[in-house]
Amino acid sequence: MTVKKRDLKKQSLTDWKRIDSMRDEDIDLSDIPELDDNFFKNAELVLPKPKVVVTLRVDADVMEWFRTKGKGYQTIMNAVLKGWVEQHRT
Repeated sequence: MTVKKRDLKKQSLTDWKRIDSMRDEDIDLSDIPELDDNFFKNAELVLPKPKVVVTLRVDADVMEWFRTKGKGYQTIMNAVLKGWVEQHRT
């Protein structure tokens, strides 16, 4: 699932004040299974694939728009490209 910036602006329906005021003892954990030794014996560490360093020519106005997003603009560019690829895969 891809999170869109416009979705981040929507007001949350979560009662965060109530959540923040809860003590650990107030949290219902009954539907969470215990993690036993067998779970950890079979667990597998999955790391993200490393990024590839590239030189890419883009229009100046496109680059400027992404740079106005501040720190992490390259991550945003990657997400845009990844979203396009996912939409156009056959």
